[in-house]
Amino acid sequence: MSQERKMGLFELFKSFPKPYWFASAFELLERYAWYGLFAVLGIYLTNELGFSSIQRGDIMSIVTAILYFLPIFTGAIADKIGYKLTLAIAYVILMTGYFLMGQVTSYYAVFAVFLYVALGAAMFKPVASAIVTKTTNKENSSFGFGLFYMMVNIGGFFGPLIVGLLRNDFGWSVVFWSSSIAILLNLILLFFFEEPGREKIEESAAEMIKRSVMNIIEALRDLRLSLLLLIMVGFWLMFNQLFYTLPNFIDDWVRTQDFYQWLHGIWPAFANYFKNEQGGINPEQIVNLDAFFIMIFQIAVSYIILKWKPINAMMTGIFITILGIGLSFYSDNPFYTILGILIFALGEMTSNPKFSDYIAQISPKGKEALYMGTYFLPIAAANYLTTYISGNLYQNKADKLTLLFKYLTEKGVKIVDQASGKFVTYTTEGIQLIDDKGQILKNLKPGIKREEIFNQAAEKLSMSPMELKTYLWDTYHPNQIWWVMAGVGAATFIGLLIYNYTIGRSKKNA
Repeated sequence: MSQERKMGLFELFKSFPKPYWFASAFELLERYAWYGLFAVLGIYLTNELGFSSIQRGDIMSIVTAILYFLPIFTGAIADKIGYKLTLAIAYVILMTGYFLMGQVTSYYAVFAVFLYVALGAAMFKPVASAIVTKTTNKENSSFGFGLFYMMVNIGGFFGPLIVGLLRNDFGWSVVFWSSSIAILLNLILLFFFEEPGREKIEESAAEMIKRSVMNIIEALRDLRLSLLLLIMVGFWLMFNQLFYTLPNFIDDWVRTQDFYQWLHGIWPAFANYFKNEQGGINPEQIVNLDAFFIMIFQIAVSYIILKWKPINAMMTGIFITILGIGLSFYSDNPFYTILGILIFALGEMTSNPKFSDYIAQISPKGKEALYMGTYFLPIAAANYLTTYISGNLYQNKADKLTLLFKYLTEKGVKIVDQASGKFVTYTTEGIQLIDDKGQILKNLKPGIKREEIFNQAAEKLSMSPMELKTYLWDTYHPNQIWWVMAGVGAATFIGLLIYNYTIGRSKKNA
């Protein structure tokens, strides 16, 4: 018998057909567009449109939850009508959707348009992965999916990086144009894309969707799988806070000016490249360090945990992310925040890749694909629940304007919208105008922004904006929300520990 020869690196690259490279390019540009918007969406909704943290949380969490649930249906549709047509529809939706996101300003209009964007993303998501599956084999699939995942991180890193720099000079409109142009490039590439071989399916789209749903239900009847997915909702709920809540927390509280000054002392030209109008660094650039750290350390971490049992790697990773998320929200010192993001990234690199690996291990032989179809369910559920932390909890305990107006009420100080001459208040429906009797004026839209409110308040209280922010921090302790986030992670860790020593143990993973 001849021994199988391991392919070299150059041979591995040559082994992938053209559709694989198209799928990788599609993924890079789509992730660039998505993260370029999503990384700043929370700040845009609150700072530019005057939405409350609850409204921001609802838009980002509920819509993204729907996005992760829809591939159950869109994947079946793609198999029926073909990948190229599905991608064309997805790109048209995404391109127009990203543009429209910059044109609408009311809560319900923004919600509806972002849901439209999510539909396009949900059509794209299963197709790109399916193309990679069809264009790899037993010899190169591990490397192929690793390379594909690298494209995800490259797009996810450069989207916020480039958009964050551009919006310093060109304003918010560049965020939406940048995402639309990235999708337009995908649409142009699609003209040169040849769809890999696909078997003709006789079932109708409705029958395929019904079968997909029944497959999910069948898999969830396995107690080991369903309990694991339920426990992992907690992990994703904690995980989401880095991207849903931390950008606003940094914008509200973290002294990024200190980080800029430190960086400027080491490398002035580089620091000036990132400097914003406030003399600091944009929050999305700070949070984007997570993707940067993954790009640097993922290979090393993957090598270290190569022979670890998946369940052990997951528990270790979750424990590390608990430390990271807690530290990220602990202080208004940017160096604590950055260290927290680094620790979080190390935990993410340890736990995330092993989750799908573990599902594969507990899958009965011949039902691996069936079980893997449930992967996105805890992510969808966690996104829905995220609104209660990123929205409700943050609004009541950590939102800078909530705490400011609480203090202003105690002092009897009122803020005036210069454009209308009306008084300003801040509620669960965002920045609103009120009359002399305190009644909300529904027919008038305030022109004042969050930063203007804060600066006006500081002036009336005879403080500098930094002094006022420090006073609110010391008085109301907004960083205490880290207890809730870390608590969710701790509950997940304990749940996984109990799961491992009871239901999760089997001959297959013992």
